[in-house]
Amino acid sequence: MADPDLAAKILSLVHRQRQSPPSMQDIASRLRLAPGDGAATLAKTLHDLELAGEIVRVRQDQFAIPSDVDLVVGTIQTHRDGSAHLLRDKPGDPEFYLTPENTATALPGDRVVARHLRDQPPFRGYQPCGRVIRILKRGTTTAVGTLEKSARFWHVVPDDKHFVHNIYVPQPAPPLRPNQGDKVVVKLGEWKSRHVNPEGEIVEVLGPADKPGIDIESIIRKFDLPTKFPENVLAAAKSFPDTVPPAAAHGREDCRGTLVVTIDPDDARDFDDAINVEKTKDGWKLTVHVADVSHYVAPATPLDHEAYKRGNSVYLPDRVIPMLPEALSNGLCSLRPDEDRLTFAAFMEISRDGKIRKSRFAKCIIRSARRFTYKEAFARLQAAPADKFDRMLHEAWAMASVMRKKRFDEGSLDLDFPEVKVWLDEQGHAARLERIENDISHQLIEECMLAANEAVARLFRMKPAAAIHRVHEKPDEAKLNEYRERVQMHGHKVGNLSVRKELTRFLKMLRGQPEEYALKTALLKSLKRASYSPEPAGHYGLAKSDYTHFTSPIRRYADLIVHRVLSDICGYTKPKGRIPFGEIARHISTTERNAAEAEREAVRLKKFEFFRQQLAKKTGQTFKAIVLEVRNFGMFVELPDIMAGGLIHVSALGDDFYTFDQARQRFVGRKKKKIYKAGDKLEVVVARVDPFKQQLDFAPA
Repeated sequence: MADPDLAAKILSLVHRQRQSPPSMQDIASRLRLAPGDGAATLAKTLHDLELAGEIVRVRQDQFAIPSDVDLVVGTIQTHRDGSAHLLRDKPGDPEFYLTPENTATALPGDRVVARHLRDQPPFRGYQPCGRVIRILKRGTTTAVGTLEKSARFWHVVPDDKHFVHNIYVPQPAPPLRPNQGDKVVVKLGEWKSRHVNPEGEIVEVLGPADKPGIDIESIIRKFDLPTKFPENVLAAAKSFPDTVPPAAAHGREDCRGTLVVTIDPDDARDFDDAINVEKTKDGWKLTVHVADVSHYVAPATPLDHEAYKRGNSVYLPDRVIPMLPEALSNGLCSLRPDEDRLTFAAFMEISRDGKIRKSRFAKCIIRSARRFTYKEAFARLQAAPADKFDRMLHEAWAMASVMRKKRFDEGSLDLDFPEVKVWLDEQGHAARLERIENDISHQLIEECMLAANEAVARLFRMKPAAAIHRVHEKPDEAKLNEYRERVQMHGHKVGNLSVRKELTRFLKMLRGQPEEYALKTALLKSLKRASYSPEPAGHYGLAKSDYTHFTSPIRRYADLIVHRVLSDICGYTKPKGRIPFGEIARHISTTERNAAEAEREAVRLKKFEFFRQQLAKKTGQTFKAIVLEVRNFGMFVELPDIMAGGLIHVSALGDDFYTFDQARQRFVGRKKKKIYKAGDKLEVVVARVDPFKQQLDFAPA
């Protein structure tokens, strides 16, 4: 926010004058703002308040509360059919549905003002409808796509399938010399009417679409991910000594004599957190040490501005785009073994039944004794303890398993998924897909981090303290009813899924079923997206009333802000004026969503590249598949080992002529009487790959 104090005064004035919305001139006069710099600050603050959805501009130069004039502010999320949803910022605010003709010229990610169309029935019976009337800020000014040529025009087909229009561009000219079929970056021009295609100008040529690395470069441009740090930010990161000086231990608890370990993925280099677990007569002592990034990244510095801008690190198959320069993220802040490191620690006493009985927080200095990968930790947990590390790991899992059971007993949703790791060869091609299970080594760390995050959030409520919270709203009952119908189509008998006990019972029943992944994914789409908020609205998925993010400040700006608030509460630092938590929460929720979509799309593209390579081989790899659903045109299958799905068209069943038994939802061979039905397991090979539609077809091996 340009001026938080001025923003508060403006909001107070607009609220007082709800019957007669003030103009910019009225506001300047009432607040006695001087011309010149005062007017510029006022204009910037009004614009920021508009973007935040606190006020809206009406009749060109008057400002009102959005709800008073049936207007809403939010971010556009477009769909492939041209329709869209307007995503809101505040917990509890409904999403608005916009038909294609009501999106105006809004593009994915745009910040817009929409009118509530009260004369239209709610979409699906529960989502209010709206119409875009003003675009406040474009979500992106560029698009990435493939250059094509029709009989008369050059145009770019956007990679983003939610971008429903092709972009007209002038005939390519020097110095850029793209060829038809090249991946290019287009700078979007002004687009005034949705009845004509948008126009743009090619500003960068990435190269042939099938060239190694072009797919990831396209994603980086598409999601506008920053790949380079400004020189002043790099200089600031390198200004710190390579090692922690002895003087840094002053005022900190010295935990260098305590057995502390990290557990992370194989290829991790930024070790945010480390743990120590000790058995007591009443339960356990759990200490979660978190890298003290706030010691190095002070507010309003170049490092802070850049970290805020990025919002989070982004993890792509071929690289990490870090929130902080590597000198900090992989160096001075990373809790590497046998090196002194500064931490902010949560010391917790855990009872035998898994409850956090007591917690305190302190800045510490540690020396991690060992770095484990998840695979190494898992192997040690499968064997009898042989040394001090094994004993602590086994004790940590004993504690974590109790905490995990307690969490699920209290209604936390079991939505853990395996992940698929894409391993690349030297040329950057997808060489191998590896399923990463959410095994007990992952669950151990997860429970420790959840406990620390909850303990910090509880402290914020007890004080109380303004901060950033991690929130997950209760889902719409109508969406859960839609999901219930889908579940019943798979033959499962379920009750009212808006009742938490029924939902947790269903998830427990689903465990190990062939359709587990598909139905869990569908459930996630029925739930609301978790986000950041200045309000402690609770976390539905975790069944926690208090929750925040504290344990990953190297890669999440939210955690860095939480560390600063906690530091003020603990007396290590003094509050530095008013912090615009609402604006920060909205921004980092957006960057998190952008990063998550980029990561998912990158993995999806590399999966398709892997399948294309299999298709090109004369003897392609066979895959284990499970039939999820049978239709009259074919069978939808899931490949559980690599979490991919596709269709076996009925024409691919070449060993017989198959007829569709609609009553029993199965295929039956006329001659051999072979049957295909939901739940069947079979071996398949890749039959067709459509990267444009992102569809896979398989055939029985």
